[in-house]
Amino acid sequence: MTTLLLSLLLALAQATVPGIRPLPAPLSVAHWWDPPPTPYAAGHRGVDLSAPVGAELRAVASGRVHHAGQVAGRGVLSLALPNGLRTTYEPVRPLVTEGEQVTAGQVVAVLTEGSHCPAPCLHWGLLAGEVYLNPLTLLPRPTPRLLPNAGPAGV
Repeated sequence: MTTLLLSLLLALAQATVPGIRPLPAPLSVAHWWDPPPTPYAAGHRGVDLSAPVGAELRAVASGRVHHAGQVAGRGVLSLALPNGLRTTYEPVRPLVTEGEQVTAGQVVAVLTEGSHCPAPCLHWGLLAGEVYLNPLTLLPRPTPRLLPNAGPAGV
């Protein structure tokens, strides 16, 4: 039942959220999403994207600033999206304030020092209620292209 619910939430997220990257392309994943087996178990509840300190971070979709400030000594920005999802960025210096409306692609924060990665990185998270989801599902899927068959070698 939980798997079905998560699948439906992911499908909803993909259908209703435009695919804006939080950082310029190409994205470089330093640490992949690794959900915990239970809500309180160890795991990685987001993805870490390599980026230099000072990188401008963009809103992945239009929404409202849910939180902009410090959490456990780190700058955190959380955006509430219109489809009930919430996305988070850390460690950051927010450029927006709580309650402010933001548009997809708007620069909303600057990456700061203090990441848990060996090199600077953005920890990007996604929540549906209290359930963590893979934030990479918000990005557009590449369009497959069929290439002509060159035929067997030597023909």
